[in-house]
Amino acid sequence: MKKKVAFYTLGCKLNFSETATIARGFEQEGFDRVAFDQPADMYVINTCSVTENADKRFKTIVKQAQKANPMAFVAAVGCYAQLKPNELAAVDGVDLVLGATEKFKITDYINDLSKNDFGEVHSCEIQEADFYVGSYAIGDRTRAFLKVQDGCDYKCTYCTIPLARGISRSDTLQNVLQNAAEISSQGIKEIVLTGVNIGDYGKGEFGNKKHEHTFLDLVKALDRVAGIKRLRISSIEPNLLRNETIDFVAKSEAFVPHFHIPLQSGNDAILKQMRRRYLTELYVDRVHRIKDVMPHACIGVDVIVGFPGETDEQFLETYHFLNDLEISYLHVFTYSERDNTVAAEMSEPVAPEIRRKRSKMLRGLSVKKRRAFYEGQLGTTRTVLFEGENKEGYIHGFTENYVKVKAPWNPDLVNTLHRVKLLRIDEDGLVRFEWRK
Repeated sequence: MKKKVAFYTLGCKLNFSETATIARGFEQEGFDRVAFDQPADMYVINTCSVTENADKRFKTIVKQAQKANPMAFVAAVGCYAQLKPNELAAVDGVDLVLGATEKFKITDYINDLSKNDFGEVHSCEIQEADFYVGSYAIGDRTRAFLKVQDGCDYKCTYCTIPLARGISRSDTLQNVLQNAAEISSQGIKEIVLTGVNIGDYGKGEFGNKKHEHTFLDLVKALDRVAGIKRLRISSIEPNLLRNETIDFVAKSEAFVPHFHIPLQSGNDAILKQMRRRYLTELYVDRVHRIKDVMPHACIGVDVIVGFPGETDEQFLETYHFLNDLEISYLHVFTYSERDNTVAAEMSEPVAPEIRRKRSKMLRGLSVKKRRAFYEGQLGTTRTVLFEGENKEGYIHGFTENYVKVKAPWNPDLVNTLHRVKLLRIDEDGLVRFEWRK
């Protein structure tokens, strides 16, 4: 009988794309992939270390695997596995931990899937993570996550990603286009570009620090891939989002009017402490530029609350900065100390209860911002891509500018595009519509 393998992914879209590539490697070795809550011979957990919660969830996920099959072989890969391999190896039930350079060769490290008495660790020095492995995730999704870049050369004082993923490096343009064509050939309607710092695309494309291509070159080339109806840019640093890219997206038929731009703080003193590569003036300029050429564009924002030394006045400056800005939603992160970061050694830590209070305030602001953005879209005609899940009798989908809509479940709508007129916001915050020809 074929061996069975199951996967669990924590963290970002980049992790999902890499899990998919690892899974394809197992399928080539003759494994059958099953859901994580099903009995399997092996469970692979792709870890994240951006937040404290992701670390804590790991033990819970291992217990889920053991519940499904107490004798299963359990492996951990990903960012947390690179940063703290011995911690993960010590968790009861874990048999194998692979670091940044080893995770894509996981099938080389397994033999008969017998349980180990102690977790076995294979983890490199992060300086060795200087080569690129392309990835993309599809499967039961109506969209694909296409990895175009990995690693980061920035030195933000709160971030462990450079320690977990290594230097900035890019896929070759030729390989990105080949992966996009493969995705298109499988009937996927939307591709989301992903990476650690995708605006830095081109660096390390052929193993050197030089930029052979720019992010704009990548965008222009992908725009010409046949069969892809939608291309979506995931998180991009404001200092790397150029006017030329914004203007190209505004005219493109494939790239959608949706940007996710990390801010982290609306206070310039805090931005400097974070060692971000911009100040609030540049951020405002990026938002205004987008709205000038794409008034209907959706703009998402990452923000961190409770950074060391953040005063009540500085937090309120962030709150009012975001409240006054024409943005659409927030991803709010409560600052947590990460080992081996500069910020973890800073004085004047913010009390946990104050961090929680500030986070709650910004999450409330996000609800208000999303509602206002949705209200501004009512009466307009948009194109919806419907997704594949039946949620309590409803099918959901997203417009090109990321308005979430709902309709009674109809399996014929899955992975199809339809013109609709947005009518009203339901009690659950989703938008109802009527069909358009």
